[in-house]
Amino acid sequence: MSNERFSMVQRVRFGDLDAMQHLNNVEFLRFFETARIDFVRTFMPGRKPTTEDEFGFIFAECHINYRTPAFLDEEIRTFVWPSELGRSSLKLGFEMRSEGDRRLVADGYGVLVGYDYAEGKARPIPEELRRRIDIVPARA
Repeated sequence: MSNERFSMVQRVRFGDLDAMQHLNNVEFLRFFETARIDFVRTFMPGRKPTTEDEFGFIFAECHINYRTPAFLDEEIRTFVWPSELGRSSLKLGFEMRSEGDRRLVADGYGVLVGYDYAEGKARPIPEELRRRIDIVPARA
């Protein structure tokens, strides 16, 4: 089992700002979603988010704790890791930190549900895929 967390860096752009010149709350979800899609590619290589294969994941739930503002041109590192693996669901933890001073900008989780696009319903995560998903233990 790997204890490494996937991460990627994204820069806060002018269009990401709200009227107070902070990273807009809705953009936090976009930062997380971009990192989540790249993370899923690590255990589902070649999978495109727009491909309707027989099995994929749908995003079912998201919880975001906003901790500190982020500002224009700030580089934000988003960490994503699998924290719980259920029969048909995968809970992903996430954390967003400023690259400059390492302060916590946001944290939370998202839940993916296994989905059969051909049948249009939830489906258990296949065993072969389950073996590729390393659950990262919570840090103290």
